[in-house]
Parts: sequence; structure tokens; C-alpha cells
Amino acid sequence: MRSFSRPRFRIADSTQQVVGGFLLAGPFVVTEEVWVLATDMSLLQSLSTVVIVFAIGYATLYKAADRDPEDEVEVGGIPARFISLMLVSYGAVAILTLAFGAPGTFLADLSGLDRLVVTLKAISVGAVFSVVGAATADSVF
Repeated sequence: MRSFSRPRFRIADSTQQVVGGFLLAGPFVVTEEVWVLATDMSLLQSLSTVVIVFAIGYATLYKAADRDPEDEVEVGGIPARFISLMLVSYGAVAILTLAFGAPGTFLADLSGLDRLVVTLKAISVGAVFSVVGAATADSVF
């Protein structure tokens, strides 16, 4: 009897991640509350959002979707699908942040390093939602 398994990670999977990641990232990039939160976030809070993104991504790809990370192509010991998911999750938010000019709009009173730090914090907040869309799109389609 022939066994049917999921196809290995392909470019189409990254494309699905991009669609899902951008879909859920957009609203959070242009929401003033995200930028206010980012302004007041501590380093510990910012790092906790990174942990949350990684945990959601891993859980969605390998627990909810019942994939085995050992079956994936690896880059430096990390599954390529997971690396792609992280790049898409943060990248979608970063691209939209710059494309919409959000830092200039929401952080007009800040300059230089302060603006960069708050922008990175806002990207970390948006990535929490972007990873949900990206991982779900990869797992469902």
C-alpha cells in the first residue's frame, strides 16, 4: 500500500506564508495603539513578543499541522519552513511599516536611534499577528 505524505517545503509554501503574513500584518502597522504600545514597551516586553512569535510559529507548523520537523530540509539545523516563516512574519510587517511611512506618521516627535528602537518594537508587536496568518496559510493550503 502506498503511503501519502505532505510534500516537502517548496517555494509555493513561502508564497502562501507571504499572503497570510501580509494579510494580518497590515491592520497592525497602521494602528496608532500599536505605536503607542511600542513607545512604552521595555526591552523585556519586546523580547517576550519575539518568544511569542517563535512559539506560535513552531506550534502552528509542527504541532497543529502534525508535521515532523525532522522531515524538513534544514539550514544550520533549523527547518527551512520555520526560517521562511520567521522571515515572512517579521519581513511583512517591516515592509508594510516602511511602505506606509508609519514611523514618520506615528513617531514624528522622535528622531534617530529612538525612532529606530520604537519601530523595531512595533514590528515585533505586528509580527505576533503576522505569524498567525503566515503559519495558518502555510498549514491550511
